[in-house]
Amino acid sequence: MPRRPHFRYSRWDGTQVGFDLDADSVMAEINDDLLYHGDLNAALRRLMNQGFEDRNGERVQGMKELMEKLRQQRRERLENHDLGGVYDDIAEQLREVVDMERAALDELQREAAESGDARRKEVTDDAVESRRMELDLLPPDLAGMVRELSDHDFTSSEAREKFEELTDQLRQQLAQKWFNQMAGAMNDVSPEALARTKDMLAELNQMLEAKAAGREPDFEGFMERFGDFFPEDPQNLEELLEVMARRMAAMQAMMNSMTPEQRAQLQGLSDQLLEDMDLSFQMAQLSSNLQQAFPDLGWNRRYDFSGQDPLGFAEAAEVMNELGDLDQLEQMMRGAANPGALAEVDVDRARELLGPEAADSLEKMAELAKMLTEAGLIENKEGRYELTPAGLRRIGKNALNDLFSKLARDKFGQHELTRTGLGHERSQDTKPYEFGDPFNLHIERTIRNAVSRSGGGTPVTLTPEDFEIEQTEQSVRSATVLMIDLSLSMPMRDNFLPAKKVAMALHSLISSRFPRDYLGLVGFSEVARIIEPRELPEVSWDYVYGTNMQHGFQLARKLLAREHGTKQIIMITDGEPTAHITASGQPLFNYPPVQETVDATLHEVMRATRENIRINTFMLDATPYLTRFIEELTKLNRGRAFFTTPETLGDYVLVDFLESRRQMSRGGRGRRSA
Repeated sequence: MPRRPHFRYSRWDGTQVGFDLDADSVMAEINDDLLYHGDLNAALRRLMNQGFEDRNGERVQGMKELMEKLRQQRRERLENHDLGGVYDDIAEQLREVVDMERAALDELQREAAESGDARRKEVTDDAVESRRMELDLLPPDLAGMVRELSDHDFTSSEAREKFEELTDQLRQQLAQKWFNQMAGAMNDVSPEALARTKDMLAELNQMLEAKAAGREPDFEGFMERFGDFFPEDPQNLEELLEVMARRMAAMQAMMNSMTPEQRAQLQGLSDQLLEDMDLSFQMAQLSSNLQQAFPDLGWNRRYDFSGQDPLGFAEAAEVMNELGDLDQLEQMMRGAANPGALAEVDVDRARELLGPEAADSLEKMAELAKMLTEAGLIENKEGRYELTPAGLRRIGKNALNDLFSKLARDKFGQHELTRTGLGHERSQDTKPYEFGDPFNLHIERTIRNAVSRSGGGTPVTLTPEDFEIEQTEQSVRSATVLMIDLSLSMPMRDNFLPAKKVAMALHSLISSRFPRDYLGLVGFSEVARIIEPRELPEVSWDYVYGTNMQHGFQLARKLLAREHGTKQIIMITDGEPTAHITASGQPLFNYPPVQETVDATLHEVMRATRENIRINTFMLDATPYLTRFIEELTKLNRGRAFFTTPETLGDYVLVDFLESRRQMSRGGRGRRSA
């Protein structure tokens, strides 16, 4: 028999840290943005750009903050360093070699003079003078200095050894220049090693050409022969080429960033120390092939260094690597259309460049879309995220919770039920059992009563006094159409988001609490249209003028004609009727409203009244004209009118709906007054 899991619990003391991100909290974070703009992908992008706080109160930095930090890192490198140090470092070491040789010549001449041998002194003076002249006539450029010193007959063995060591180091650095220290086997710069390097480059170029021609290169065979050049252990040709291309592009950027004089110095030095022209050709060919294969790596980019800290060759290569990686990271962040695109970011490298907080924020941002997808709230369809039915329900639930959380307790207290009936809808209330009541036993409260009476212990003995039953409301059905004003004035007056949030909340309330009820949705501006519940999150305002209540009432009546039960229209608007559908079927807009539009609208109100449809109107920013019109509407229809603000709209609509629903459950019709 398997062991049962054991769990330990402790009292919450405020120090425990829970999960920092979950799908519901992320969805709540974008709830209002999604409702206002109606675009899930745009809402995720804005969340990604702006950042947010997780459930632990820790700041998840957005793309704007991270991009600014990235630019600051780039500025620091450019403002602190001087790329001329690449040339200065080599020149300084060559000057040290020359100084050592001059010191040796001085010592040789001094020893000859002190020997007392006139012939020795004469021969030594001639030799020293000749060698000093060679040193005096050294060319100013690096390549010329290296060429002349290579032919120089050194007096100082120490100077000769230092020069040979320096040239070996330079050969190695220059040979690795285009690979940026990636090829570990190039630490050996002997003729044999350089010949093997040339073979590796030639075969790599052949593989690139084969790939371009549609043939399959022998990558495995290449790695068997030359794998020691690549300590990164690439798993395929694409990985190898991309790494090489990025590093060669970084080194090309270093050359581009030098002054023409500095660039000529290094190029000449490279030609001098790497005399094998075929090796230079293979390097140039590889660079050309990689530029064609990866044209977007910024091969022509250059940086303007303005600092005082000179960089040596190795330091310059590292700084160029960092600048290239910063550019790549910025390009990836800038091009990320949604959080899922950030999954390609090298978080470890971002941690090295930007610090742990920025890297953690990138990692969390990259998880957002995956988290919402795994939770079943969104799904990827052809590269765009869309809400699932569960996501739609979650948006509605968040809107409902948000509105209910703003309601004061006394508002609910004004709407308690006083009568119950025998129905199928649970009211969530309980009462002690009395003879004749339906035996809908509430187990939890019944046992709690027994435990409270007996003081605990097992077994728990029940008596009739312990029984507590669930109350039920009378089983009734209502049909509601919510009409939302989508005219341009709604967002201009900041009324659109509250109205849409009410629509989502009402849909959530009815579908979860009153599933037998019907809710239809109609949006109206210059014309009206029926909105399916699944479309509601993406509904936005119309960029047209016109408030066509008449057409809205027509569509609402059409929807309600198919339903039974108590019928009502809830209309949310901030403007008087300024448009209607003419006899020819075309919308007609006039502002101020003309009598023809008013008459056509009231005619639809009369039709709704004859069909026993109540119209309750919630007015935002009511003008005197709108007030007079709504008073006439309610007089004809005997519905109700509410003058609300964006802050109180949700309170009024939800409380009124619940109160009406409870009155229906008690069998009353509810008060009808203007």
